[in-house]
Parts: sequence; C-alpha cells; structure tokens
Amino acid sequence: MTRENGRSGGSSGSNRGAPRTLAEELRVRPDGALATLLRARPDLLNPVPNDLTQLATRAGTRASVVRAVERLDRFALQVAEALAVAPDPCPYETLCILMTGDPDAVVDAGPAAGAEPTAMNAATHAGTDTASWAVPASDVGAGEGVAAASVADIHAALPRAVATLRQQALLWGGDDRLRLIRTARELLAPSATRPSPTGLGPTVAEATAGMSPGRLQEVIAAAGLPPTHDPVTAVAALTRLFTDRARMAALLDQAPPEALTALRRLLWGPPYGAVSAATAESAGAAPDTDAERVAGGQAVGDVRERTRAAEQAGPAPHLRWLLARGLLLPAGPRNVVLPREVALQLRGGRAHRTVEPLVPQLVPLTERRPQAVDAAAAGQAFTALATVEELLKEWQAGGPAVLRAGGLSVRDFKRTAAALDVTESMAAFWIELAYAAGLLASDGEADERFAPTPAYDEWLRLSAEQRWARLATAWLTATRAPGLVGVRDAKGRTLSALGPDLDRGAAPEVRRRALGLLAALPAGASVPTDVLLNRLRWERPLRGAADGAAGPDDDLRSRLARWTLTEAETLGVTGRGALASHGRALLGSTAAQAPGPGTEMNQATETNEATGTSKATKTGKTAGKGKATEPGLGSPASKATTTGIGAQAGQGSEAGWLPAPSLPAPSAAELAAAGAAAARLLAPLLPQPLNHVLLQADLTAVAPGPLERHLADLLGVLADVESKGGATVYRFTPASVRRALDTGRAAADLHAFLAEHSRTSIPQPLTYLIDDVARRHGQLRVGAASAYVRCDDDALLAEILADRRSSGLRLRRLAPTVLAAQAAPDVLLERLREMGYAPAAESAEGDVMVTRADAYRTPPRTAPTPVPDGPPVPDDRLLNAAVRAIRAGDLAATAAHKPSTAVPGAEQAPDEEDPTAGADAEAATGVAAGSAAAGGVGPGRLPRTTSAETLATMQAAVLTGSAVWIGYVNVDGAASQRVIAPVRVEGGFVTGYDHTADEVRTYPLHRITGVAELADDSL
Repeated sequence: MTRENGRSGGSSGSNRGAPRTLAEELRVRPDGALATLLRARPDLLNPVPNDLTQLATRAGTRASVVRAVERLDRFALQVAEALAVAPDPCPYETLCILMTGDPDAVVDAGPAAGAEPTAMNAATHAGTDTASWAVPASDVGAGEGVAAASVADIHAALPRAVATLRQQALLWGGDDRLRLIRTARELLAPSATRPSPTGLGPTVAEATAGMSPGRLQEVIAAAGLPPTHDPVTAVAALTRLFTDRARMAALLDQAPPEALTALRRLLWGPPYGAVSAATAESAGAAPDTDAERVAGGQAVGDVRERTRAAEQAGPAPHLRWLLARGLLLPAGPRNVVLPREVALQLRGGRAHRTVEPLVPQLVPLTERRPQAVDAAAAGQAFTALATVEELLKEWQAGGPAVLRAGGLSVRDFKRTAAALDVTESMAAFWIELAYAAGLLASDGEADERFAPTPAYDEWLRLSAEQRWARLATAWLTATRAPGLVGVRDAKGRTLSALGPDLDRGAAPEVRRRALGLLAALPAGASVPTDVLLNRLRWERPLRGAADGAAGPDDDLRSRLARWTLTEAETLGVTGRGALASHGRALLGSTAAQAPGPGTEMNQATETNEATGTSKATKTGKTAGKGKATEPGLGSPASKATTTGIGAQAGQGSEAGWLPAPSLPAPSAAELAAAGAAAARLLAPLLPQPLNHVLLQADLTAVAPGPLERHLADLLGVLADVESKGGATVYRFTPASVRRALDTGRAAADLHAFLAEHSRTSIPQPLTYLIDDVARRHGQLRVGAASAYVRCDDDALLAEILADRRSSGLRLRRLAPTVLAAQAAPDVLLERLREMGYAPAAESAEGDVMVTRADAYRTPPRTAPTPVPDGPPVPDDRLLNAAVRAIRAGDLAATAAHKPSTAVPGAEQAPDEEDPTAGADAEAATGVAAGSAAAGGVGPGRLPRTTSAETLATMQAAVLTGSAVWIGYVNVDGAASQRVIAPVRVEGGFVTGYDHTADEVRTYPLHRITGVAELADDSL
C-alpha cells in the first residue's frame, strides 16, 4: 500500500533529519506548499508573519485551528478525531488500524437466527497461533462500520485525508511519527464535558489519575499482574494488559455474561455509565410500575426500602468484577467509565463505528427536458421581477417606519405580505432581496422610513433580463439570511426583516456550493433535497449550529442550503428543482460545462510535500463506484481544475469531487460578466412586452401580457390592479382617475392615452367617469397657512362646514371663498378626499401642485456590503509576495552568526584585578559565542552593538562584499530583523541589498540597533 500523500517533506532525505517542530517542517516545505497552506487558511496572513516560527505559532492558535477544523470534510475530520485518541506520535500503520480495525482481530459472524447474542470468545486467526477476538458483528450494526465502506475504500482515501491535514498544518511529522498539533488534539480529544464522536473515553492513565496507590495495586492483582513499586509502573502494566489482544481475550473469557453485556452498552459511547441504575436493576424483583406494585401487593415504601438496601450493598456482582480488574474505572461517586484501551480492544481497534471515506453520490436523478426546465425558470424569473416592482411601488410614497433597533415592525411586515399576496417567509425574501440589490434603503431622516433608492429608477429603465441579472447576482453574493426572520436569537430577541442581525457570512459559500452541485448534474437533472443536504453535510460536518435549531440536521449550513434551493426556485435560477441554463451561466462557464455522474476523470492524486509536486493518476473507475482518492484541499491538481466562478462552487464529476473550502469569492468584474451571460440566455425565454390593453364596459382593462414600461407606469396610476396572473386586470375608479389628474394631466390627455393604447373602443362609462372627475377636480384648493381651503363656490365651502365628518379638521371661514384648518395640508387633503371631494394642492404662488408617483426617494444609497465569513482568500500575487516575505524573514531569524568576542553593552574591558568581574565577563563571552544573536542576545532578539561597532562592521562589509544581520526600528517603533549586503555607507545612512525585502534600500544608521556578521554558509 503506497502512502505518497501522507509522507512528510522532512521525514527522510533531508540533511536536517526528521523535523522536531511544526516550524521546522514548514521550513523544509517548498514555496508551493506554503502558498497552499495560506490559501486554505487565509487568517494566517493577517498580518503577514515575520518568519516561519511565527507562522507555525499562529497556525496553532485556538481560533485559527477551530476555523480550519470546521472546514474539513467528514472523512478528514474522522481521521483527525482518530489521531486525537491515538498515541502521540502515531505511526501511519496505527492510524490505519484505528480507521479500518485490526486485521488480526476476528469479528464473530453473530448468533444464529433466534439465538441470544454470544459472549466474546477467543479464536485462533487463520494461519497464526495468535488468539484474537472482537465484538460480534451484531453489535456493529447493519450497514455500519467497515461494512458500509470496504477496507480498500478507506485505505484508498486515507492518504488524501492525511495530506489534507498536513497541507493545512494540522498535522506534521513523517509517516512513522504523525503528530496532530496540540490545539487540534485538545479540541477533538474526548473529555467528561465534551464527548468525542468516536465515543471513546479517557485513557487508563487519565482515568486513574486520582486513584490511590493501594487501590491500583488491588486492580493489577485482580487482573493477574505482578505487584509494582509505584503507581506509574502500575498504570503502565495495566495499559500493556489492555492493549495486548491475547491477554485481553484470556481475561474476558473469565468474565460473567452480564459483565460483557455491560461493556457492550458502553462500547460505542457514551463511555460513562451510572452504577446506581445497574444496582437497582440487579435488585431483582422490583416491579416496573406502580400498577404492578399494587397488583403484587407490595407497597411503594417497601420498594424504596429494597432499592435503598441494594444501593448500600454496592454495585452488582458483574460490575464489581469489572471494577476490580480495571475494565471499568470509577468516574465519580456513582459513575463509571470504560477506558479507551479496553474499548478499542472490544471494537477490534476501530475508532469510529461508521467510517465515511466515500463522497455521497447525488442519486437518484430526476431528469427532465432542459427546455421545460428553462421555461419554468423563466416564468418564475418574470414573476420575481413583477413582485419586486410591486413591493417598491407599495413603498414608494414613503414606506414603513424603521424600528428604533432597526428593521421592520411585525405589523408593517404582515401588511406588506398581505399586499404582495405571499407568505411571510416569501415576503421576507423579497424585501431582503430588494435591499441586497440596493433598490431599497432607509431615508435617514429624523422620522426614518424605508423607501426606494434612486438606483430603483435606474433599474426600471433596464430590460427585463438585465433587471433579473442584477437581482440574481445580488442574491448570489448577499450574506443576508431572510429565513431567519421571526426566529429568536441567543438573547431571546425576535429577528426582524431588514434588521441588523440577519447577516450570516457562510450564506454566499453555501449558495455557490449548492448550486455548483446542481451544475455538476446533467442538464435538466435534479436530486432530492435530502440527498443534496447529505452531500453538503459530508463536506462540512462541523459548521456551527443554527439559531434555535431543533436537531442535528438543522445546523445553520443545512438550513441555508434548504433556503437556497427554495429561493433559487422562486427567483428563477432553477426550474422544477434543476438548474436552468441561465442559472449555469450565472455561476460561470466552468459550471455550465461541468461533467455529470459517470464521467471518467482523474480521481486520485499523489502529493509529495517535500517537493510540492502532484500528479493525477487515471484509475479507470467511474463515478458510480465512487472508490477513488480525491486530490487534497488546495493541491495543485485541485487548483488546476477549479477556475472561474463556477469552480468556486466545487464543480466536477461525482467520483472526482474536488473540495473547494477556501476559494476566493467572485470579483465584481466576474459577477458582471456572469450576469450578462445569464441575461443573454434568459432574454429569449421571457415574454415580449405589449403596447396595448383591452378596455371593457365594466370599467376594467385587461393587459394580455407584460406591458411596456411607460404604458405600465401610467396605467398603474390611472387604474388599480384588481388581479394578477398571465393577464393583469386593471379597474378604473374615481380615486384612481383623480390620482392621474393629480400628476398634471388633463381629461383630454387621458382620453388620448386610452385611445392610443386600446385595441377596443373606449367604453362610454369610462369616458363619463373621466370627464366627471375632471370637472370636479381642483375646485377645492388646499394650501399651507397652517392649512387652508380655497374655492370660488362659497356654497361648496358651506357644505363642507356643515358636514360632521369635517369636525376633526377644526375648519373656520376666513372669507366667503376661504376656510382655515388646524391640520397639516397633507392631512387635510386626505380627509377631504375621504369625504368624496377632489381637492388639489396649491403652492405658495397659487398654482396647482403636480405630484409624481416616484417623487419620494431616499438619498443615494449603495447596496449593503456583505459580511465576510472570515478573511478573504488571497490571490496568487499576494500569496507569492507573502511567501517571499516569510522566507526572507525566516532567513534573517535563523541565519547563523559569527560569535562575538565583546560583551554587549560593555564600554571597556573588565578589570583584570577583579576576579569576579573577570569571571562574569568570561561567562558573558561564552554565552555570546553560543547564542544565535550577536552580543549574547537570544534567538529572535535584536542584535545590540555600539554606534562605532555598527559603523565599522558596515564599512568592512562594504569592502568585503559580505552580508550582515541587523536589527532595525522604523519610525513607528516597530522592530525587525534583516539581512542586508551593504554597498555604500555615507552621511549617516547605509545603502544595500535587503534580502528580507528583496530590493535595494537605504537605512539610517541611528535606527540600527546592532549588527552581526553572518557565518560563511548562511546564505
């Protein structure tokens, strides 16, 4: 079995020998491997580490390790969990046993039908004399463990998982000494407060940490071991017994059947059990229910007395047998724990009950004609445009108020959902979509309200396909999660639409990945939602739990994926569950051409960390079998096949799945290009706008399809929408006609407009309605006094004063044709219109004020900036520059320096007559000679020399052309180490080639803390 992917670059063939730390292993890695690490873990670049030691330290911090572990796929995570419970360091062969089980352990075929489970008996392995045993197959579970994935599958996928952990600096060391970094081990190792998915408990050494030496001697004596002189050797002897298969089999052959049953109950976790429950169970005749107690003539008090007596008597005999021999160890007053070594022997060496090395396949497929999928998606896209327009028209006269804490009130939210005739969840989606696209925002006034932005007017002037592309690209990159509206957060507060707490940084990545998996299927094909979610959970099993999640399947990523599929269908990116052609274009050209299942491709890679090379090997297996090794995360093979926006979703055939955990988000230019391509494909599928309507005698007009923009706008002012669908029905009312007259149009203009755009003659009732409203329109004039009403007909004003409905306006006659009111002009206008009049607003000059439907807009607003899920992934240019800087800084920090013969900071030689001073000087000189820095300064510290010594050393380096090591403090007070080759020293400055910055620089001598000569072989 080859393990090229799992080998370390520093484990063999190196002059330095095996690496002793992660920093040493990073030091021997090629630049390509360092770039792969920084690409997979971009948080390590902020700021750029000074050297490789600092990079290794930062890679071991808890926050960085948690982020890296969360981005592992399920099998790589299982490998890391196995390493967390393995000895440190762990040989590769031991890791294989933890994943596949001990090949020498025989798994019993299980009892015959109807028979009781048998105890674990010693058996002789075929061809050997070694006794072996394991738990019966019936305890493993049907379809679980190694039965779910063959040993060959695990062996084939294990090198890729090890390479993934090593590439991300979670694992280091050669095959003979694999070391999981300490922080990752602490995160994944089981503990009493944090159980491990492996179901394993503490080791014998950990479980016996508080046990007295006398009790330890009793345990090893009961187990048949000779006495020892101290607790340490006693624990070691017990550990050797539990890890010896033959001796364990002999010990378990002596166990009572009830003891083996108790062990099986704790075998796969949790490893902790309560002794009191087992004791009560062994009490025997205690009835199960009160009815049984009464029926048996036994009082409840008697049962309690028997239970109390059983507890005082101690554990049951079979538990005492296990506790006496250390097969169970005390974990509290009434609790026991199954030691890790015992559990591994009972499991046959396996760390996990179910191992999942294979990528879940996206099957079964439901295939439809691509044309039908595109048509369904186009219909949804057209409906999406109409819904967004309706929402913004609803709010364009000044939308609902903004809550003090931000967001939309529940009352306004429900009112908007009713106006759009959609569910509240869909209303939240449309509101958040308009906000993400920059079409909706708050006006920023004292009485803050939501309203359309000036960008909405620009959006309306675009073609239908361009408007859809803008919505779709905004949705694809938005971090807003509308599905959280109405959910309570950790503090019990209900999240509101347009509120400040709806951003989830993982949303764009989940959307691209979910759509990317659909893009990997054949055109027109779809899969069940649960199948897609299972695939996503395999790729990211450790993403944070959802807010208010109800179960393990309701983690945030799963819910985001469910919302993605629903929103994509509603927006028209997908149709009937399959990705439409314009949806593929939205993801990029690579996604649109991704092969489907069954396509042969390079399915295995062999990566050598020492050389940074990788090669793809043809396995000849198809995607249906799914038994091929995948390239490691960020490997050159993966990078070569993931380009463009579509690749960021991780496209590829099912068998050759290439994980894309940390690929950069698409740039604005890439999004614009993808949106333009999607618009071109969508344009032929959308219905063409019409320039006519059908007027009917019942004061309605029927639009048999989408209308041209100018026609739809004016007709929307002149009439009210009565019903929507394939054909829109408009109804003319006195209020709607007055609304059109308020915009400055006369009755003749309205007649001409209808005659131009109607395929039928104008009905007489509609003509009478327009003329009647126009005749009464403007008779009353309302202006600002605080408000007044002016009319040439004093009888009409008298009628208003006599109307009891006007009492709240507190009107008073100032002149025969003028009334004054104690209300604002807009309130007065509204109340008079409610009373059945048709007043017109008047300006200060006495002219009729013309109102426009789109008059109220917010100040210019940009679309909200997405909240990133961690630092952005750097591009290749930044990665190359960062690697060069880290290498140069590491060179400066690790370069060998010539020993100094002077005591740092000493102005003169020590007094020869003072023996103490001479001894101190000799000791200081010795330390200086043996340290990595000049003048006795320890490694990583700045060199210290006097100004005269610094100048002399620089001048000598100019003459000899050699490089020197300096400490430098810049104007901001930041200190650094540098390796320079001086070429000129004059005027208080030194000019030379800076190996750290890879360029020629000039440094003031007064800012150089010290200088030291480099050893001859340092560069």
